[in-house]
Amino acid sequence: MPMFSHEARLKRQALFDLLFRNLTRAAAFGVLALLAAIIVSLIVGSMPAIHAFGPGFLASSDWDPVNDKFGALIPIIGTLVTSGIALFIAIPVSFGIAIFLTELAPRILRRPLGVAIELLAGIPSIIYGMWGLFVFAPLFADHLEPWINKHLGSMPGIGQFFSGPPMGIGILTAGIILAIMVIPFIASVMRDVFDVVPTLLKESAYGLGATTWEVVWKVVLPYTRIGVAGGIMLGLGRSLGETMAVTFVIGNAHELSKSLLMPGNSISSALANEFTEAVGDLYTSALIELGLILFFITFIVLSLARFMLYKLGKREGLAS
Repeated sequence: MPMFSHEARLKRQALFDLLFRNLTRAAAFGVLALLAAIIVSLIVGSMPAIHAFGPGFLASSDWDPVNDKFGALIPIIGTLVTSGIALFIAIPVSFGIAIFLTELAPRILRRPLGVAIELLAGIPSIIYGMWGLFVFAPLFADHLEPWINKHLGSMPGIGQFFSGPPMGIGILTAGIILAIMVIPFIASVMRDVFDVVPTLLKESAYGLGATTWEVVWKVVLPYTRIGVAGGIMLGLGRSLGETMAVTFVIGNAHELSKSLLMPGNSISSALANEFTEAVGDLYTSALIELGLILFFITFIVLSLARFMLYKLGKREGLAS
């Protein structure tokens, strides 16, 4: 009887193990199937625009729904430029926040400030957009844009990127709002990876006479560079796909301008503004092709991030 009970328990455990294995396999392949279904649906929906415009859709700045002339150049440039501005601002600010929380802040302040940063990450994007439109944009137009026009707009070479009427909304405003949105994500990841650095390593560097900056630059960053790169890529992915906040402040104008102060458009804002009002198969297909382009941009960025993390990890293995 005990032998039979033991065999029955083993069979039951083997059955549960098989069931668990199949469930996890089904979940993994289900995600891949969902991804494939999204890609297929985007491609099928984009086919009328692909047949009508071909590769020229990527290089055309036309956007004329009345005459069925569409191009993706302006939304693509707007998406890439606003995300670049966001990272240009967010990376050093997030780095400073993470260093302060892990190395410089008094212990009594670390937890409240860390919780505040995490709460900022949970604010809905539409709140950032409303704040950007009704609070930040007027202040930016009244105080910052005149200063930018005066001091940067007249500089040779870069002046063309900072000239224009102070309207408050535009590419630069959208990039700044995106930076404010992604800073909590990048800073939280950096703080978490900085916290895993062994205290012994930092204390040894301090004992040898290293300054705080030298400890951060020569001990903390080399130890955590993979995690830091992952946090930056997380912020980049968030900024590329952001919709509502950008839609409020970018200006939503299909105009190609060198100035960052002028209104522009992004892929996500174009989809948010026009998809429900699209009339005709070609108009709808052009918008779906914009979504397909955004998907591939995000895919390329994340693939490059994975490749970079792989190379960093391989280099660390060779160094050790």
